Amino acid sequence: MPVFKPFRGVRPHKDHESTFPTHPLENFSQAEIAERAQVEKTYINMIKPYVVSKSKDVDRNLRKIRSTFEELMDENTLVQDNSSYYLYEQSYPNKQVFRGLLGLASIEDFKNGKIKRHESTIPQKKEKLAHYLDKVHLQAEPVLLTYPSNSKVELLMNHEQKNVPIFNHVDSKGIRHKIWRIDNRLKLQQFKEVIAQIESFYIADGHHRIGSTALHAQRQQEKNKKHNGTEAYNFVYSFIVSNQSIKIHDYNRIVKTLNGYSPSDFLKALEKYFLIHEKHETPYFPSQKFHISMYMDGKFYSLHVKHDLRSKEMSLDNLDHHLLDKYIIKDILQIENSDSSDQIDYVKGTSDLKGINEIKEKIDAGEGVVGFGIYPVSFNDMIKISDLKLGMPPKCTFIEPKLISALLMYDMKQ
Repeated sequence: MPVFKPFRGVRPHKDHESTFPTHPLENFSQAEIAERAQVEKTYINMIKPYVVSKSKDVDRNLRKIRSTFEELMDENTLVQDNSSYYLYEQSYPNKQVFRGLLGLASIEDFKNGKIKRHESTIPQKKEKLAHYLDKVHLQAEPVLLTYPSNSKVELLMNHEQKNVPIFNHVDSKGIRHKIWRIDNRLKLQQFKEVIAQIESFYIADGHHRIGSTALHAQRQQEKNKKHNGTEAYNFVYSFIVSNQSIKIHDYNRIVKTLNGYSPSDFLKALEKYFLIHEKHETPYFPSQKFHISMYMDGKFYSLHVKHDLRSKEMSLDNLDHHLLDKYIIKDILQIENSDSSDQIDYVKGTSDLKGINEIKEKIDAGEGVVGFGIYPVSFNDMIKISDLKLGMPPKCTFIEPKLISALLMYDMKQ
């Protein structure tokens, strides 16, 4: 069973708990980030040297973040708890509820396969994040790990929610966030015992974060002649949720080239692999697996993967993202590495027409020539791919819940 242990969470003081945390930076434009970075006693202000600094001395900028963090700790803007698990719940305006436990997972478990991945990572991004950890030694956004539901874990969480939370706040998007701190010795032992029954964790979101933490841990281990595996750098801040508390949405593609094909010739080339049905101007969300939505030249199409190309056994050929990458991106459009190509952009969906309409808007605005909407990957397929140690192309799963940065933080120098 994988390790999942309590930690000494760092969180904003009561006076700053509603203003210090932030939604992930990817939610904001660079102009919005620059504006928010001017507001003192906020996480974005703390990491300002990394996100908006004009200085090209990256290491100096990162050291400044660490020193600012320590100043905020000294002045009590940030406070550190005793070793705890944290029960965390998000309640959305549409009544969707996600909940799970915040704690530390083991990098050793990630390396030996007890924490399983389903996506490959982009080396440059992983290296950049690892360098950040090398200098700042602070994790502010947890990796999202999932597992098949365990009734005993659910029962303990139900019981804990009868207590008063230490944090209860509605954010700017109307999402209510609640946190319960679990530091009673008996309760900690109860949670440890039931979590120990979980055979494996699966990475739902945060492949680059856990990969970069592993890279950072490797570097620290090489420097530490007394390494024993219990050091703070050997753990990654994580949020574990069961399959009952995640939602996997579509993650779609926009491509900027037709590789010299005209729209009509491109459609002919697709006929080798797909049965094509024109939907005209009606937005089309894929109705099921092996059906792909396409928008090009002002029209929508449904592309049905031909049956002889569909794998009967679980493999990458059982996944729409891989089939699109294999037959369209690589074969027809001749884009060899979709994960590093500047010819492909990605559009997050919400399991409905929102992502499809966004594809249309971007292509109509000239940001691409063809777009593909892909049916969401199922939880079972994600688990099977992970168990088989296969890697989906990057950005195949857009998964909720999306976590707030700096609601709780893990200080790796504690």
